[in-house]
Amino acid sequence: QVQLAESGGGLAQAGGSLRLSCAASGRTFSNYVMGWFRQAPGKEREFVAAISRSGGHTYYTDSVKGRFTRSRDNAKNTVTLQMNSLEPADAAVYYCAAGRDYSLGSIIYTELSEYDSWGQGTQVTVSS
Repeated sequence: QVQLAESGGGLAQAGGSLRLSCAASGRTFSNYVMGWFRQAPGKEREFVAAISRSGGHTYYTDSVKGRFTRSRDNAKNTVTLQMNSLEPADAAVYYCAAGRDYSLGSIIYTELSEYDSWGQGTQVTVSS
């Protein structure tokens, strides 16, 4: 498994921006699809965004399309989630996740069960 550590959460006003980062260690980072999930109080953990092994493919849940952008740097073993135009509904604990990809590198995972490594989470609060 990969060890993951998120950073960058905090408080933002509605319409503002935050940038989340996830540092990975322990395995060959470029072998993993990287995902971001979030969990608000009383709700299930939900998919937010994912990026393929090479970084050439990304996928976003509909509610964040056009506002969030994710990227990865395989040389630095990091992924980021740039969150713009934040809305109160974006408030949650955000989790970084890694899922092993045995394909040629264009796969995207959107289900929790497809990821086998998780970070501890970072809180994002959005004030209206």
